[in-house]
Amino acid sequence: MGKPQKVATLLGERQKIEKEIEELQRSCQHSTKSIKNVRERLDSQTMVIRWTCDTCFSIVGIPNDNELQNYLKK
Repeated sequence: MGKPQKVATLLGERQKIEKEIEELQRSCQHSTKSIKNVRERLDSQTMVIRWTCDTCFSIVGIPNDNELQNYLKK
């Protein structure tokens, strides 16, 4: 298998995995959450602080100033 075919195969697999993750996150109830550092976007190296679901790791909110200060004190 040549490099172009391998790349195409891997990109197809990544698309399937991303779709499955989206479905799992969409169906999650987000019952517990934590404040964490996460990437701003998938293609970004910039980290931001967000509320994330402990079950599916989906971003579920932005902490307010008080929550942010408490997180940064840890």
